[in-house]
Amino acid sequence: MGDFGAQRRITITNHHGENLVGVLHDAPSAALVIVCHGFQSSKERIPMVNLAGALEKNGISAFRFDFAGNGESEGSFQYGNYYREVEDLRAIVEHFREEKYVITAIVGHSKGGNVVLLYASKYKDIHTVVNISGRFNLARGMESRLGENFIQRIKKDGFIDVKNKRGKIVYRVTEESLMDRLNTITHLACLSIPESCRVLTIHGSMDETVPVEDALEFAKFISNHELRLIEGADHEYTSHQDELTSLVLDFIKVHNGKENNTSKQTRFGRGDKPIHSRF
Repeated sequence: MGDFGAQRRITITNHHGENLVGVLHDAPSAALVIVCHGFQSSKERIPMVNLAGALEKNGISAFRFDFAGNGESEGSFQYGNYYREVEDLRAIVEHFREEKYVITAIVGHSKGGNVVLLYASKYKDIHTVVNISGRFNLARGMESRLGENFIQRIKKDGFIDVKNKRGKIVYRVTEESLMDRLNTITHLACLSIPESCRVLTIHGSMDETVPVEDALEFAKFISNHELRLIEGADHEYTSHQDELTSLVLDFIKVHNGKENNTSKQTRFGRGDKPIHSRF
């Protein structure tokens, strides 16, 4: 552990030999929360920066980093790659445990939400997980990026190039990477998360990227689960950063012995109804 109260760039090598770049918000505590970004995003996106900063101010260290092929980290961007990103997260966890930090929670936004849940289902060694706007049904949301008849086209050509509005190729989707996504079965992973792991799902009611209905599905398959919907929030929580940060902080503090008053949070098991937060 280094000097407290400072933000430090740290490079950690994953199991593929790629350097992952992150920023450590070092607080005067051994407790550490790892914050994971979403699809084609980075550690510098506003939700990641705000969450890490808020944790630091509340005496909890935080580490936000770029998955391989994203941001400043090495590697090439690949569509899919869910379990490969789980292994990136594993490398981060192992590094900080060697540095004598105690990983108290993992937090992920969008695709990062899926990654932290997949991590919990595979490794079962972190007992507080926050899924922010993760996608439950991974078979949805592809046509808007890949176009109509994408499965037939990719089987014919072997790949699809995704272009931006100016016609520039942003990334290539191979049949292998597409099947990686389609073969990542969320509900089976959720059923494998141990009951000792506390999971919070947060979703915006006005999310146009991932339907709010996906959030309701997580509640059906995760045994120790709480669901909070933020009224009016979009996928990036553009006008609801304070509300998002407050929910994440309260959940992490309550479940790591930082607070004794649990009345603010209501527990939800499989099939129960969510709390709607109107800020």
